[in-house]
Amino acid sequence: MSELSAIILAAGQGKRMKSALPKVLHPAAGRPLLCYPVRVAELLGVRRVVVVVSAASEAAIQAMLARAFPGLDIVTRVQHEARGTGDAAKAGVSAIATPRTLILYGDTPLLRPADVAKLDAALASDDCPLAFLSAVVREPHGYGRVLRDASGKVTMIREHKDLQGPVELAVNEVNAGVYVADTNRLVHAIGRLTPQNAQGEYYLTDVVADLARDGQVVALAGDADALVGVNDREQLRKAEQLLWARKSAELGQSGVTIRGEVYVDDSVSIEPDAVLEPGVRLRGATSVGAGASIDVGCVVTDSKIYGGAHLLPYSVVTESEVFAGAHVGPFAHLRPGSILEQNAKAGSFVETKNARLRPGAKANHLAYLGDADIGERVNIGAGVIVCNYDGYRKQRTTIGADTFIGSDSQLIAPVTIGKNAYVATATSVTHDVPDDALAIGRTRQQNKPGYASKLKARLAAAAKK
Repeated sequence: MSELSAIILAAGQGKRMKSALPKVLHPAAGRPLLCYPVRVAELLGVRRVVVVVSAASEAAIQAMLARAFPGLDIVTRVQHEARGTGDAAKAGVSAIATPRTLILYGDTPLLRPADVAKLDAALASDDCPLAFLSAVVREPHGYGRVLRDASGKVTMIREHKDLQGPVELAVNEVNAGVYVADTNRLVHAIGRLTPQNAQGEYYLTDVVADLARDGQVVALAGDADALVGVNDREQLRKAEQLLWARKSAELGQSGVTIRGEVYVDDSVSIEPDAVLEPGVRLRGATSVGAGASIDVGCVVTDSKIYGGAHLLPYSVVTESEVFAGAHVGPFAHLRPGSILEQNAKAGSFVETKNARLRPGAKANHLAYLGDADIGERVNIGAGVIVCNYDGYRKQRTTIGADTFIGSDSQLIAPVTIGKNAYVATATSVTHDVPDDALAIGRTRQQNKPGYASKLKARLAAAAKK
């Protein structure tokens, strides 16, 4: 669609969100609201996207768009005063140089490219200066109504506050706020707008009546759920629920097994034969490979879960990688920078941070591994702590292949433990351990016969004072 450019209206203050964050930057299912209409335009192959913003939100929106759409021609135009959607469209159309213009709102995350593509096709007729999406809803209150003459021809869109009488109030065909128009005719119609309405604003919807006098304006029916905008937190919640449901349906159709309700962000990719159990939450740039299993209640953010990996219940994985055959959890926490290679294991109540467990390495339970490189087939006992932080700096610990770290040991970084070494239970390792060496550091045990009763009596007497 090289002859089509898009204007996205995103200058609204969003007062009902009750937030310092611009409304269109609020996230829904892993992306800011504004990303969804921009992506629709991108998928339609538009030449340029013009985003109309307020002066206060311009910098934040520009930064977000640059990160999210680095290869797309996106420019912003500022609506300096909140004088209505018609005034916002006027600011945007000044940057359009294509024969046709698509107009979207920045708060419609459920809109699909297919909804818009049929509008552009309708504009192929020379007699059609503008086509827009409408929807028939049971509760039209608050929406602009699509008004037609006796023959069914669209004559205008009347905003709710300007409706005249019970007949217009009863109309349940509403405007969805998605338009494709002949650019030249649109520019002239916008130039003729006046603020003669209950709001005292320039309504973009008034161009429909203007252009309907010159040609056959077309209203095409769309999916009511897909066309709803987000104006407050409750609508944001509902939109996000619909996005999650849509994502689950798409995943099921692509060969992913989903048992129960899951919450998968729009930005997540999952290959066929992966299995998601109830309550799983996948966020951000997470990817899940074929045959991976993610069990009940796991939360995974910005991570790579490779095919054949296993996440057991209630594990949390953030900015990490889990390779084929590796096991995480239950109740494990992989913090940023953690890498579990093939067949490695971070078991019950194990926490890792910036740590690499090489193939076959395992920490089955109750350990903290921070800033560590743990070699192949290393066994980490229960209660082992890598003491990586001295209050000022993070230090590294390296453990060679086939080494055994006994339970309740402390590895005080920086320290290197060689291959085939053995660290005895309850040892505090403060110096490097050579290959094939035994490290043991304990205070020698002493037994004092008959002393237990004396100690108890002394303690009891002290407690009574």
